Amino acid sequence: MNIINLMEPFKSSSDSVEVDKPISLPMPLPVDRAIRKLGSDVSLARRRRHISQQSLAERIGASVSTIRRMEKGDSRVPIHFYARVMHLFGVLDGLSKLLDTAKDDIGLTLTDAQLPQRIRARSVKGDSPGAL
Repeated sequence: MNIINLMEPFKSSSDSVEVDKPISLPMPLPVDRAIRKLGSDVSLARRRRHISQQSLAERIGASVSTIRRMEKGDSRVPIHFYARVMHLFGVLDGLSKLLDTAKDDIGLTLTDAQLPQRIRARSVKGDSPGAL
């Protein structure tokens, strides 16, 4: 006996449904190298601290297989696991400095190029000319 959902419109077998699939772009080689180095650094830091993969996994709320993938440089490991490891190892401030906008020379140069050449005083009654 077939149950029909009355809330869902009838679809024949000839109807096709298009599903947006994420585009899988190839990993640029410098990105792949950086992620593998990060994984290797996690492994080295863990071993220097005499922490087992099992213990690290328990401390950050991950599985042992996630720790193994992380240490191999698997790009599919979520960044929050790296952040938790960095917090555990006492180096989390390094994560907050990765893309420091105050030191983004290219971004600052582009912003400065868009600044107006001069600022004109307003002539509206009651407004003060400028920030002060």
